[in-house]
Amino acid sequence: MILNVLKVFGLSAFAFFIGIAVTPALTHFLYRRKMWRKEQKEYAPDGTKLEVYKSLKKNDAKKIPRMGGILVWLIPLLVIFLMYFIARLHPSPLFQKLNFLSRNQTWLPLFTLVAASLVGLADDLFQIFGKGKYIAGGLRFSRRLILIVLIALAGAFWFYFKLETDSIFVPFFGDLFLWWLFIPFFVLVTLGSFSSSVIDGLDGLSGGVMATIFAAYSGVAFFQNQMDLAAFSAVIAGSILAFLWFNIPPARFYMSETGMFGLTTTLTVIAFLTDTVLILPIIALPLVITSLSVIIQFASKKIFHKKVFLVAPLHHHFEAKGWPHYKVTMRYWILTVVFAIIGLVTAIISK
Repeated sequence: MILNVLKVFGLSAFAFFIGIAVTPALTHFLYRRKMWRKEQKEYAPDGTKLEVYKSLKKNDAKKIPRMGGILVWLIPLLVIFLMYFIARLHPSPLFQKLNFLSRNQTWLPLFTLVAASLVGLADDLFQIFGKGKYIAGGLRFSRRLILIVLIALAGAFWFYFKLETDSIFVPFFGDLFLWWLFIPFFVLVTLGSFSSSVIDGLDGLSGGVMATIFAAYSGVAFFQNQMDLAAFSAVIAGSILAFLWFNIPPARFYMSETGMFGLTTTLTVIAFLTDTVLILPIIALPLVITSLSVIIQFASKKIFHKKVFLVAPLHHHFEAKGWPHYKVTMRYWILTVVFAIIGLVTAIISK
């Protein structure tokens, strides 16, 4: 038990301190290379002008680098392989325990984290250097979607064929068998989670929300005795906290797509590995409502030619209503903690 606690909390703290140590070098590189968007967005993906959004951002500093999200996938990658090689070189019980690279628990989420983050990195680079023809900047939406679907299909096939998973757990009821429908269901959940990437819009917002969610899933995996997955989730949470240290107002950099693409898609994999995919909307409720606000706004403008919110995503709506950005961020943090606890308790008692 003590070794398990050390594994989860110790590695999370280790990831945090590595992040704190390497971030000054990262920020120096990002500022030196001027890795920020050179032009402010003029249009939303539906082609309408971003008048309210631009009024909210008119006083923001323009020269703040993107790609701070590199921390949230590069540090877990570094820590997991560092622990693996140390365990190979020094096969003591302690180092064997600290090694959390395993086929059944961490291969797939690690692949998803890195693959989706690289898609986000490409998108960030396109936006920074003014490339790409997507109206909101970066890779075309269709190309983003295709790449994320391919990653999701790889995950779905791994679950279905390698792990022989064809059902989902319904809390308090039991297993619901989907058979081959498990594959499209997995892809749809991945796309739904991916759509919540839009929460990265205020200093400190995405970092606080995502760190809490991954910490909650570390707890879920811990209580299920999936210690490698618990450590993996905790390391991601620690890496996000290191990012957040430099992202609270005034932000030194933004997480941007290279962080959010990887985190949101990996969240789906962890939810399926812990068999809590139907509890995911509770633990990650702020992501759900943020994503829904964009969908509702888009549908309303297309069908009824009127807006439901002053501006979407929802956090910008509250800004437009006059809430200071720090109030929006902190209330999101509070809601995330509350629903993460509710989801964690539900996951523990529902089986």
